[in-house]
Amino acid sequence: MKIKKASFVISNTDYKLCPSGEKPEYAFIGRSNVGKSSLINALADNKYLAKISGTPGKTQLINHFIINDFWYLVDLPGYGYAKISKTERAKFHKMISQYLINRHTLVCLFVLIDSRHKLQEIDSEFMTWLAENNIPFTIVFTKTDKLGKNIINKNLANFKKSMLKNWEEIPKIFTTSAKEKTGLNQITDYIQELNTATIKN
Repeated sequence: MKIKKASFVISNTDYKLCPSGEKPEYAFIGRSNVGKSSLINALADNKYLAKISGTPGKTQLINHFIINDFWYLVDLPGYGYAKISKTERAKFHKMISQYLINRHTLVCLFVLIDSRHKLQEIDSEFMTWLAENNIPFTIVFTKTDKLGKNIINKNLANFKKSMLKNWEEIPKIFTTSAKEKTGLNQITDYIQELNTATIKN
């Protein structure tokens, strides 16, 4: 699927204020500095769509973008950023969890993981929480341009091995580079598949 049109709709801190209607919705989330905004901009082929900052934790709102006048791409705040207060972290956790649990138009959550690192405890705990709450998600490895192919394959194998200690089945995984624009078509094609399935159901 080709993204031909992408535009900002609304930002807020409450899922109840998200756009009304029944358009399918796909959200992106990950630890701070995972490259989320860069990936979203690369997917939309618009480097100004999501705000990119050198300061981790810049995204602090639920941001909706309408894609091809048909579905929403949602940019969620990152998690695991240590340089904010416990009160702020609790506020973000509540905002994100309420959105994920209550947003009935959410078709799939894309959980972004930095391909350079082994499975982090905070990512593992978050994905376990998603499974416990029956929230459908896939995993997206980012920043693969910073590694050689052999290292990427090794890291991916180690990641799967770590997950299989607690998971019977590993969610679908994509490998991407916003810089080199690799893996992007696979994500948009997957969204198209889910959109088609959603319409049929």
